[in-house]
Amino acid sequence: MQLRLPASISDAQQCLAEGAVPIGGATLVWAAWQRDGFPEQAVSLRHVPEANVVGPEELGGAVLLHRVDATVPEVLHRAASGIGTGAVRRTATVGGNIVGSTLRCLLPAALVLDARATVLEPDSVYDTDLTELVAKRPLLLGLRWRTPLASGYRKVEGDAGGPPPLVVAAAVHADRDGDGDGDGSGPGQLRVAVRDGYEVLSESIPFGTDADQVLHALEQTDLAALPAPARDHLRQQVTDVLARAGEAA
Repeated sequence: MQLRLPASISDAQQCLAEGAVPIGGATLVWAAWQRDGFPEQAVSLRHVPEANVVGPEELGGAVLLHRVDATVPEVLHRAASGIGTGAVRRTATVGGNIVGSTLRCLLPAALVLDARATVLEPDSVYDTDLTELVAKRPLLLGLRWRTPLASGYRKVEGDAGGPPPLVVAAAVHADRDGDGDGDGSGPGQLRVAVRDGYEVLSESIPFGTDADQVLHALEQTDLAALPAPARDHLRQQVTDVLARAGEAA
């Protein structure tokens, strides 16, 4: 197998056009390739600058998980730091986790940040939402979002060999003008996402400082169907994030 390491977006597109298969950190594909056979060519974005950015409002798809630090919002930093072992985090990439993994540990965090994905195809570079990213599984160049007022992440310890552990993520976003009414017509938003088993549920409701009212509103959404322990963790996480958002506002 030939591993190609392009240094620019145009070079990466050429590799894709010539049939190279994205490899990410190879933590997920290697075992399958050993079983099913290796492709003739693979391509990694590790040398493409746009795919290696770590910033307050952007994260490259080729960034290794151990590099996702406190520069990014708390919810994303904590999600990345809780994936696998240190050895895994020094190899696995952001794009591989969200696009290539069935666990998608970073997806709840990206959802509550209302992140947009920039994806790379042989003949184009374009932005899309996370729903399309997960459904079509293109090559992720990077994620972008707006900094939230506050965010939080909780991963409940699961049983060895059991289903994926419960994950709860939440973030409070100010309106776009930063004065409480976005475009002048509405409040900010509370976004929550829960990974229960392999399923990820997410909701967005208007942000309010009254935690009881916000929690009651969440109970009117599809999240009400979660098991009682999951709803308890959700309430605790939302209450904490609302309190910190109120202090930041």
